[in-house]
Amino acid sequence: MGGHGRLAARTAARRQGEPPLKLLFAGTPAPAVPSLDALLASGHEVVAVLTRPDARSGRGRRVSRSPVAERADEAGLPVLQPRSPREPEFLEQLAGLGVDCAPVVAYGALVPQAALDLPAHGWVNLHFSLLPAWRGAAPVQHAIMAGDEITGASTFRLEAGLDTGPVFGTVTEAIGPRDTAGDLLGRLAVSGAELLVATLDGIAAGTLVAQPQPADGVSLAPKVEPADARVDWSLPAHVVDRRVRGVTPAPGAWTTWRGDRLRLGPVEPLPAALGLEPGEVSAAPSGVLVGTGRGAVRLGDVQPAGKRMFPATDWARGARFEPGERVGA
Repeated sequence: MGGHGRLAARTAARRQGEPPLKLLFAGTPAPAVPSLDALLASGHEVVAVLTRPDARSGRGRRVSRSPVAERADEAGLPVLQPRSPREPEFLEQLAGLGVDCAPVVAYGALVPQAALDLPAHGWVNLHFSLLPAWRGAAPVQHAIMAGDEITGASTFRLEAGLDTGPVFGTVTEAIGPRDTAGDLLGRLAVSGAELLVATLDGIAAGTLVAQPQPADGVSLAPKVEPADARVDWSLPAHVVDRRVRGVTPAPGAWTTWRGDRLRLGPVEPLPAALGLEPGEVSAAPSGVLVGTGRGAVRLGDVQPAGKRMFPATDWARGARFEPGERVGA
C-alpha cells in the first residue's frame, strides 16, 4: 500500500462506516507522539497507553516521563508502565481492557507471545524502514550511514521475530543529501502516523491483508551506541559525512582533541584532501578543515568537553592548532 493507495484505502474504509477499533497504543520516544495524536484524531478509540517506565535523564538525573506518557497525561488516558510486558499484572490489565488491536511505535521492549495473542487483530507495528531492509532499533540512522537514497515506513503485524511479521503497507521517503537522522525521522514520524491510521482503518473494514516479507533484501539496524559514533578519519570524506549525519542528534558524533572528547555537528565533505593527513586539522580561510582517508571535511559546530555547541571557527581561534596536529589521535 503506497502513498496514494494507503490514503485511498483509509477514505474507502471510513465511507464503509466500519465500527471503530478499541486500541492500546504502545510507544515511548518523541517520534511516536505524532502517531498517538493521529489515532486520537481518528475514529478509533485509544483506551490506554503502554510506555516505558519513568527514567532518570539529563545532567540533574531527574526522573522524567517519556514523551508518549506526557502526551497521554494531557489527553487524560490511563498510562501503563510495567518494567516488562511479561509481568503477569500487565497481562491481566491488557486482558481486562479488551482491546481489538495494539498499534506500536518504538515502544522499546519485546512483547511476549502471551500479550501478542490477546487483541483480536494483534499488535500492528509502525517501523521506520521499507521492510525487510533495516530491521532493528535504529533503521533511520543505518539508512543514512549506508548512503541509501530512499527509505520509508512500514506497518506490519508484530510477531516474536525481530521485525519479521507480514507487512500491511508502506510509505516512501527520499533521503536528502544533508539530512540528519533527526531530520528524516521527523518527516517519517508524520507520514508514518498517517500510514498507521490508514492501516487500522483497513483492518477494521476487513479490506487489508498483510503480505509476508520477501526473503531477499534483509538488513539489520542494531542500536547505535556512543562508541559507534566515534569518527574514523581514515574513511573517505563522503563516508565520514554520512556517518556523522546518521548519528545526529543522537547519540552524537564525536572525536578526541588533546585527550578530551570533542562532539561534532554535521560536516561538509570536500573532494580534495588539501594536503591534510587523516585527522589532521587546519584553520583555513574557508573554515576548519580535517583530512580524511580520501578528501577532507569542513567542520560545522563543535562541542568541547564541558562546553556548549558553537561554530568550529570560534573553537579554532581559541585552540590555536599546532602544525600537523590531529583530532582523534
